[in-house]
Amino acid sequence: MAIRPAEQLIHKAAWLYYAHGLRQDQVASQLNISRASVAMYLRKARETGIVNISTSTQLFTDDVLARKLEDALGLDAVWIAPENDHIADPSTEIAVLAASVFLELVKKGDRIGVAWGRTVYMIADIMSYADLQDVTVVQLCGNLGAPYSYRPDQCTMEIARRLNAKGLNFYAPLVLSTEELARALRAEPVIREQLSGVGECDLALYSVGAVDADSHLVKCGALTSGEMAGLRQQGAAGVIAGQIIDAEGKVLDCSYNRRVISAELASLRAIARRLMVVQEDSKFEPLLAAIAGGLCTHLVVGARMAQRLLDHAAAPTEKAS
Repeated sequence: MAIRPAEQLIHKAAWLYYAHGLRQDQVASQLNISRASVAMYLRKARETGIVNISTSTQLFTDDVLARKLEDALGLDAVWIAPENDHIADPSTEIAVLAASVFLELVKKGDRIGVAWGRTVYMIADIMSYADLQDVTVVQLCGNLGAPYSYRPDQCTMEIARRLNAKGLNFYAPLVLSTEELARALRAEPVIREQLSGVGECDLALYSVGAVDADSHLVKCGALTSGEMAGLRQQGAAGVIAGQIIDAEGKVLDCSYNRRVISAELASLRAIARRLMVVQEDSKFEPLLAAIAGGLCTHLVVGARMAQRLLDHAAAPTEKAS
């Protein structure tokens, strides 16, 4: 069973203290909590069986993998959803965990940036209702004319509704017909102000999209399958908030990106907590690109994806001769 988000600090304190050998004051400094809290968390870890004199192998397996992945990728926190062969749709378990994690991360007064996609909307649809004060949910990219319930505006407003928060939508399309038109629209005061304010968000919630024929950008008509194939040849590796990124997590230099109305990646990186949720095992390469680009600080994935990421991080890099 995956750890509950509320117990994340207990597990992290135990991992740093017992696995890394840090002193309690060092653990406190790294987690930005008091030394007294560290002592309390370590006691709870022992009392609940998270840590014992031998090992809590079955109870702690996914958490050990999560801590190793945090270390290997330099992430603030990783949550791993358990994978059960008896579950018809394992991706639902990831969305359930992600919804719980997201609610744990949201604080009163937060400004939250939300992208779009099936994963984000599933999280919103599963999420429990909360009545938080002074929370604002901001749409990170322009809108699509796709016949989906998980359009950018729908994702933003559903999450705002669940949090009893204020929702701010972009009243602009995701992609324009010409680069000149996109530049002009981005210069409009209302759009410019909303885009410039993205970096002031406290938390972001998004997934990473694929760059194949099943990409949302292709299905919604923003790109043809042939155009997407051409972009892959140019180095396209994933999609973040409607923008195409390369394997290093940088914006791909292409006409499509110059026609997009979306928050700049620098603004996304300025957000302190960037929660990325990936359900599909097929999104391994896009996820690697997003992590390489510093677009993720907190991650929710399934066990297979987590192990694959760890194996990749541990693999020796090939050096040019």
